[in-house]
Amino acid sequence: MGKSRRTLPEELLLLALDPATGTTAQPQSLDLGLAGAQLVELALAGRIAPDGDRIAVVMPRPTGDPTLDSALELLRRRGSPVRAVHWIGGPRLGLRQTYLSHLERCGMVHAVESQMCGVLPTTRYQATETAISREIRSRLDNAIRTGVPPDPRTAALAALAHAVGLGKHLYPGNEGRSSRSRLRDLIRHDPMGGLVAHAVMDVQNGAAAQPRRAAATGGVGRQAAAVPMRAPSRPGSMARVAAR
Repeated sequence: MGKSRRTLPEELLLLALDPATGTTAQPQSLDLGLAGAQLVELALAGRIAPDGDRIAVVMPRPTGDPTLDSALELLRRRGSPVRAVHWIGGPRLGLRQTYLSHLERCGMVHAVESQMCGVLPTTRYQATETAISREIRSRLDNAIRTGVPPDPRTAALAALAHAVGLGKHLYPGNEGRSSRSRLRDLIRHDPMGGLVAHAVMDVQNGAAAQPRRAAATGGVGRQAAAVPMRAPSRPGSMARVAAR
């Protein structure tokens, strides 16, 4: 996989970074979304494919992206297709920090050390390539405004943005209601993105223990984020990052 193309997890994280407030929108559900975005990116790369409500490895060859390849190897070791909702709902310790650090190495964000409440050391990320964030947002805006079916990557990004609750961040208030509705509707344009987005929402709703009904019936800026440097380590949390 060439590094000239940003991956979906990177794009989703950039979309969630709020240059006006210096916070990361929907931090808890965003962690689930990043795990889901990895699945979609692997599917776009031809490494995995949906099998009902499960994910099957169809080509174990590495992509060249270390973070994606780590996820691909974990999926391969399962030996059989895994339910998307179980994969996304599993522990993802440090995943957000991994992508923030990668964006910093790529020069898209700049880390600034500071303190929260004057006591807790934090790392605040400032966007340095705002044109990239504007381009990502523009793709969603165009898909919503024109009604033309978007490309699979943009459709999947829209599905993930809706699933993690970014709609109210991107299109706030009553004036953004129709845009949020159209963002939700874009979920139907990419089967893999739709599967993953529904799995993300199922995990948030506590439905990870039950198969989706459709499957049972055969259906198918400047400042970016204030991040504590030392957060308690526990399953599903991040050892270093807890963007507020």
